[in-house]
Amino acid sequence: MLSHLAVKNIVLIDALELTFGPSFTVLTGETGAGKSILLDALALALGAKADGKLVRTGCDEGSVIATFEAPPSHPAWSALAEAGWDADDAIIIRRQVQRDGRAKAFVNDQPASLSLLRTLGTLLVEVHGQHADRTLASAAAQRGLVDAYGGLVGEVEHVRTLWATLKDAERELAALEAKMAAAREEADFLRAAVAELTDLDPEPGEEERLSEGRQTMAAAEKVAGDLNEAASSLEGPKSPIPSLAGVLRKLERKRDGAEEQLNPVMDALANALDVLEDVRSTIAAAQRSLDYDPGAMETVEERLFSLRAAARKYKTTVDALPDLAVRMADELADIDASEDRLGTLAATVTAAERAYSDAAKNLSEHRIAAADALATAVMAELPPLKLEKAIFSVRHDATAPGPDGIDQLAFWVQTNPGSPPGPITKVASGGEFSRFLLALKVCLADRGSASTLIFDEIDTGVGGAVSQAIGQRMARLAATVQVLSITHAPQVAALADGHLLIAKGSVGATTSTDVRTIAGENRREEIARMLAGAVITDEARAAADRLIDA
Repeated sequence: MLSHLAVKNIVLIDALELTFGPSFTVLTGETGAGKSILLDALALALGAKADGKLVRTGCDEGSVIATFEAPPSHPAWSALAEAGWDADDAIIIRRQVQRDGRAKAFVNDQPASLSLLRTLGTLLVEVHGQHADRTLASAAAQRGLVDAYGGLVGEVEHVRTLWATLKDAERELAALEAKMAAAREEADFLRAAVAELTDLDPEPGEEERLSEGRQTMAAAEKVAGDLNEAASSLEGPKSPIPSLAGVLRKLERKRDGAEEQLNPVMDALANALDVLEDVRSTIAAAQRSLDYDPGAMETVEERLFSLRAAARKYKTTVDALPDLAVRMADELADIDASEDRLGTLAATVTAAERAYSDAAKNLSEHRIAAADALATAVMAELPPLKLEKAIFSVRHDATAPGPDGIDQLAFWVQTNPGSPPGPITKVASGGEFSRFLLALKVCLADRGSASTLIFDEIDTGVGGAVSQAIGQRMARLAATVQVLSITHAPQVAALADGHLLIAKGSVGATTSTDVRTIAGENRREEIARMLAGAVITDEARAAADRLIDA
């Protein structure tokens, strides 16, 4: 509840401090005394737009401090905890505005954002009046009131959770389906590539090993060619060995009688043949010692060609082929696993749809019952509020599934017999809307309301009996929530537990608004003024006594 309000240098207010009780308090005063200034000051504390025109003339800065007492379970504490505030004894909101329009906000002496002030304002205070913002008349707010009346808030949260679960599952399924659509186009390519690379079976560093081996074989091939050429010169048709051997044999036949001349020649030829034979043996031994296999060379070159062709095909290097093979195999395995995952996710979505649908249908049935019960309760409150010929109903229409279920609820009224019914915001006048709203708030006294309700002159333009009925309902509301009423109706003022008098005064050339608590004789005098006007008669005082006693 709002326990304390301090206002300094705001419009006509110099400085005032007000203390509010937990139940029913009225604020009265003559027209123009400044009752709306208090609401403007409170609105400033609760996040309204700052305006330098609010600062009192001749001052550089104005301020408002609103203190609220709330039980630990109040949602305002949760909002503060989410924003990083620790729990405290009270919620103290301070707003400062300067002449140039700049403003600062604090909650429990810590700088706070404007959005936090507005969140707290929504949770702590509701202001209702004939010309006030009708946010409670929005479709979502009306559905929320039905849910609050029927005790369905927990069920609504369950439906929201199921809806979030369903949407998460649908998004995951859609993402996987999109991924699979693209993957299926590559699946055939991947399967062929994986098969080819599996058969090829590239090894890390294989290209370097094969290249080095080929270089060694190429060098051996050149040596072998040279040796073959050397061997061919000694063994082929141009070999000198046969000629030299023939010459040696011919000389041997003609040696008799010429030994002295031929023996040296024959010895030299024999030595030459021995040397040539040794050379041929050495060449043969060298050929045998060479590690050169033409077939192996061909195998190495074919392997290198295959590896390099695969690298060009897959736009990578030979050394990267082993990792590419593993990666492609993993991608193919993911595709195959994703096909199974698709089925699992589809089943999850189906189950989530069924769970949400069942919960939403149950919630819808409970909402229809709660809507009928709320309409009956509101209808019972209308006759004393001079709306005895009006009809209040809650219209139900099915809507597309959403986080809040499958229901669209709207408050409809028929204010006069024969007139067409319609949405409450379009059919009801300002005064009628305020009284319908009061009836709703009475029915929802301990559900769906902020902890402080402020009614701004909702009794304007109605007679004494209706004012009495309005005051009685405010008093009933005050049993469960704090009620503040700005009123011109003495019947309402007489029913209050606390009474604040707003008056305008002048000190020299300065005009200011003052607020003070009145009781006893002063209260009777104010209610008499409200009854009689400028001249307070004894009859008015007696009537005021009767209202207070009643």
